[in-house]
Parts: sequence; C-alpha cells; structure tokens
Amino acid sequence: MSPDEIRLAGPIESDNIVNGYGLRAVLWTQGCRQHCPGCQNPETWDESGGMVVKIAWVKEQLRALGGQTGLTFCGGEPFLQAAACRDIAEWARRELGWNIWSFSGYTYEKLYAMGGEELKFLTSLDALIDGPFILAQRDLTLKFRGSRNQRLLHLKNGKIIKEEK
Repeated sequence: MSPDEIRLAGPIESDNIVNGYGLRAVLWTQGCRQHCPGCQNPETWDESGGMVVKIAWVKEQLRALGGQTGLTFCGGEPFLQAAACRDIAEWARRELGWNIWSFSGYTYEKLYAMGGEELKFLTSLDALIDGPFILAQRDLTLKFRGSRNQRLLHLKNGKIIKEEK
C-alpha cells in the first residue's frame, strides 16, 4: 500500500449518532491485532481485507457529505494506519471544521509512548475512546463505550483535558 492510500473495512458512513457527539461521518479502518473476544467487528481484523482507496478519494467523499459536524475513526484499529488517519483528520478539521474522534484498542498511555505516527495522529484528535473491549466488563449503559475499562478522553494537542464518565 502506498503512503497516499488507506485500507477501509467498508463504505464511508454518514449521519452517524452513535460514535460521538453530533452528526458524524465514520471511517471504518481495516486491520486489528487485538482480536478481543466479543468484538462487534471481527470482520475488520484481517489486515489484508477490506478495500484500499486513495486518501484523496476519501477527502472527496467527506467533502460531499452534508450536515456532518465531526469525523470518527473506528475499526479495526485506526492506529495501525496512523499516518493516513492523521492526514485525513487534519484535513477534515482544517477544510470542513469538523471535530475528530477515534476509537482504539490501545490505551492512551500506550499510544503516547509509541511516539511516531501514532503520537502525531493522537495529537490530531479531540476525543479518544481507548482500551480493548473486555467481554467480562461489557456494559451497555456506557456512552460510546462497550466495556467498563474503556475511557472517553477529551484531548487538546494530545493531552487529556477531561475524562468523561
């Protein structure tokens, strides 16, 4: 895959209200190494699955959407394609004025320690839902999360400014 491409699990979603506040576009990234028991998206695990598309095409599709207020990266594991996700995230904030969220099976602390492209993508986010899904801690009452270990972290320049309960 070239640096100007991203591997997606399926079509770009719009008008989503369950993966962050407001009306959101969602990119479902393909590939995950966590393989959490009870995962709601096991079809996104295969790193060679899904479809490879140009980042420029993704931007065109996002620009054509009406009424969206934000973009959420889901998966799979978006941080496996951190550079591509960061490119799209920074563009969506700059060009469309959207807020940017991502889910990750990694914890904030692990992503921060990784440095590199993972940290650059992290610093482009307004919110991160972190941590693996743990079936024994499943809790359907949590907002935007599937298990009690996961956190909804509001970020500014990659730093936690608030943890939402």
